[in-house]
Amino acid sequence: MMLREYQQRTIDKLYAWFEEGGKGNPCLVLPTGSGKSHIVAALCKDALQNWPETRVLMLTHVKELIEQNAEKMRQHWPGAPLGIYSAGMGRKDLGEPITFAGIQSVRSKARELGHTDLVIIDECHLVNHKDEGGYRTLLEQLKIINPAMRVVGLTATPYRLGHGLITDKPALFDALIYPISIEELIYKGFLSTLRSKVTKAKLDVTGVHKRGGEFIESELQAAVDTNDNNQAVVKEIIALAHERKAWLVFCAGVKHAQHIADTLNEHGVAAECVTGETPKKERERMLVDFKAGRLRALTNANVLTTGFDYPDIDLIAMLRPTMSASLYVQMAGRGMRVKSHIDHCLVLDFAGVVATHGPITNVQPPKKFGDGDGVMPVKVCKNCGELVHISVMVCPACGEPFPDREKKKLVLHDDDIMGMDGTDLNVSSWNWRIHTSRASGKLMLSCTYYGSLSDKPITEYLPVLHDGYAGQRAKHQLFTMANSSGADLASVPRIATDAGLDYISGQMSNSTPPHTISYKMDGKFHRVVKRIWT
Repeated sequence: MMLREYQQRTIDKLYAWFEEGGKGNPCLVLPTGSGKSHIVAALCKDALQNWPETRVLMLTHVKELIEQNAEKMRQHWPGAPLGIYSAGMGRKDLGEPITFAGIQSVRSKARELGHTDLVIIDECHLVNHKDEGGYRTLLEQLKIINPAMRVVGLTATPYRLGHGLITDKPALFDALIYPISIEELIYKGFLSTLRSKVTKAKLDVTGVHKRGGEFIESELQAAVDTNDNNQAVVKEIIALAHERKAWLVFCAGVKHAQHIADTLNEHGVAAECVTGETPKKERERMLVDFKAGRLRALTNANVLTTGFDYPDIDLIAMLRPTMSASLYVQMAGRGMRVKSHIDHCLVLDFAGVVATHGPITNVQPPKKFGDGDGVMPVKVCKNCGELVHISVMVCPACGEPFPDREKKKLVLHDDDIMGMDGTDLNVSSWNWRIHTSRASGKLMLSCTYYGSLSDKPITEYLPVLHDGYAGQRAKHQLFTMANSSGADLASVPRIATDAGLDYISGQMSNSTPPHTISYKMDGKFHRVVKRIWT
């Protein structure tokens, strides 16, 4: 079975990272729907065929992903020496060179697993950034057995709520490798696009408290799971769905999911509810009925975000407000598989999730929680001068109520969940140069796009030498553009040098520019949201 070009590119980039002296554990960042299980299968096969003594452990957190990954492994390598260790699947195979396992089943089985050379972790953003939890405990014990063991992670969302990037210390992972972008996958026909509409009904979370940075589920359900809300939301879904045939609804909790399913049925829409408590056979029956068209809608609470893939989902309703960027991307990603009957999936965001996190092509990683040394969030009572916590609504000293904080309007970013709508420019040429940032003094790359004589040139900046997410994203964007333009950056000198940047700007200036770009204003600067090569 042949890999797609970008899947092979992913493996090549991983090997190149190791060959260039990469130390520690890298993470491959791959969009939902890019075929991570095919990449894992090819990586395992390559490792065993080139180094026959290698022992590989493939870890994930749900049995559905174990089943998918094992199935793709057998497709790539029918005779693969593969074992499965998963209580949920009723399998406890040990002794094979490749073991696909669920973390809950093997977290305390390091001795039984024995010498391991390579651990691959799917959905690796779930690994605790602190030295605790099932993954970290198992890896520490395996590392004692083999100190040379390496870990490779895969995820579409390389960040954790309250921690930031999964490479921010303390962390298990040391580098992020971006082989492919959502935009490239869509342009090449490997992913379907999303379309979003502003909804009339809005779910208000005023007064709902947070714990660990996320809404407290009991309070969240109490706020959004009302008969008035449920009726309004369901009526609007039906009005906007038209002939769409497969609806997936994300709800705030188990009771909310059941109530939405009941309300859909009341309005003549065949719907059922899937939760973590749904018996295995009943859940499988629901998913079969959904894919066969006997059910038009499935509602769920924290279940169908990973390990569930049905390409023909053509409507997603988000009724689950969340502060988790990862959860948002996972929910939206369920609608991005290429469909048999339509070229997009409609996303109805009743929960203001897109407004909170931005388009899925430009999601910002969550910020770290404070370390306790920051300034306490406080406010001052204008009546008596009492200093109180920011959350207090009535002054405890004089009884004066604080004015209501202005509510954040829950709207989509230009009604564009993809973040790819903007003003078009037909490009005649481009010019790359080295630019010095006025804010940081660091060198960066700039690219100016030229159209006709009457068009204003558009310049974008790539801070490839910056630390953290901004630098990682800029490097990823640079090499994506180089791949499309035909620029040869394979022999680029070290990027963090004047010579490296000078070489890159020369190669890029002499390569083929896109024939069209779309751009938006982002503060004082232009942000190019789409580049199209013929």
